[in-house]
Amino acid sequence: MRVIKKLAEMQAFADEQRCSKKKIGFVPTMGFLHEGHLSLVDQAKKKCEVVVVSIYVNPTQFALGEDLDRYPRDFKKDLELCEQRGVDIVFAPDNDVMYPSGFETTIHLNKTTSDLEGSSRPSHFDGVATIVTKLFNAVKPHIAFFGQKDFQQSLIVKRLAKNLNFDLKIEVCPIVREKHGLAMSSRNNYLSTGERSAALVLHKAIELAKEMVEQGKIDVAAIEKELNNFVAKEKLAKVEYIALRNRSNLNKIKVLKKGKTVLLLAVRIGKTRLIDNELL
Repeated sequence: MRVIKKLAEMQAFADEQRCSKKKIGFVPTMGFLHEGHLSLVDQAKKKCEVVVVSIYVNPTQFALGEDLDRYPRDFKKDLELCEQRGVDIVFAPDNDVMYPSGFETTIHLNKTTSDLEGSSRPSHFDGVATIVTKLFNAVKPHIAFFGQKDFQQSLIVKRLAKNLNFDLKIEVCPIVREKHGLAMSSRNNYLSTGERSAALVLHKAIELAKEMVEQGKIDVAAIEKELNNFVAKEKLAKVEYIALRNRSNLNKIKVLKKGKTVLLLAVRIGKTRLIDNELL
């Protein structure tokens, strides 16, 4: 396994692989890798001859007061995990490589970014779209692998790739969960024992929603109200949003249609903000 930190070196490597007709699979991460990330690596290895993982905590997707400085990092362990999983290249640029002096370009999507996560974190998706564009230009992948846990992000990345004519495929892989149902996330590391127990309310809410769907309930407002009331019973939980949306475009809906709906949740457990979702 090789670690690359320079943009020109990464691009040269990508060009070599493409000239050799080797398919490049790309897994973008912010590090502190867990089984969710590694499941994406496994999928990349199944479908591509060369697998690149980026490890870069992107400052432009964090707002003031968010957890940029305390976001968990363990580069040495990340490299060990990547090597164990058969990664070929770890692209780990420094900030001055990705955002050199004089950098002033931001990618902004008008519609998909203004709601849900966009309401809670207004500048977040501009930062995501910008860094993803830069990483695609550096790594030049044939397929990029993203996790379903960041559902809105995956839709935005798909739209970005289509709108900017990137010659690549976006593959969204299923959520990987811990033993009791909590969606794997680097931010789970912030949770105390009591908070980790309280965080299970997100998965319990998803299970409740699935039960309501099986019972034939289709009134979106009524389902959302019941789910909000359910989560609110957990003393450590503070709901930011619980929403049922059209899964293809995140448009608001009034009636739930099985096979076409996604449930999205953002809940604070203590000081830790967690997100989850389920296709219904």
